[in-house]
Amino acid sequence: MNRRLLRARDAMDRAYAEPLDVRAVAAVAHISEAHFSRTFRVVFGETPHRYLQRRRVERSMFLLRETDRSVTDICLDVGFTSLGTFSRTFREIVGESPSDYRAAHGPMEAPNCFQMMAMRPMVAAGAATESSSFGEATLAATP
Repeated sequence: MNRRLLRARDAMDRAYAEPLDVRAVAAVAHISEAHFSRTFRVVFGETPHRYLQRRRVERSMFLLRETDRSVTDICLDVGFTSLGTFSRTFREIVGESPSDYRAAHGPMEAPNCFQMMAMRPMVAAGAATESSSFGEATLAATP
């Protein structure tokens, strides 16, 4: 079952900018939509929809840092259809607006492995401890 879910997650990673629905991704895993959603959440710690949103935000973080393109262009390129939804989701995941993120974080001059680590969104305000989709615990910063 985990192998099927990994295939589905890989398909989501490849097509993150395209409109995806649970039916199409569940078909990749060869299981029903309801079972896919339940099992995905248990295995990866978040719903398929939230995983896809997070992947889109991760990609937008890179584009905000490394390009001069407008926030609206980036929003549309990563698969969001509404700038408002993009901005709200970005703030929920990253903890700041896309424009504020761009202003505070310029292009990185570091090895690729460090860039990838820096591009992963940290848990914004919320619970003291959460788990990422990769199974590692993350701690929210305490003031």
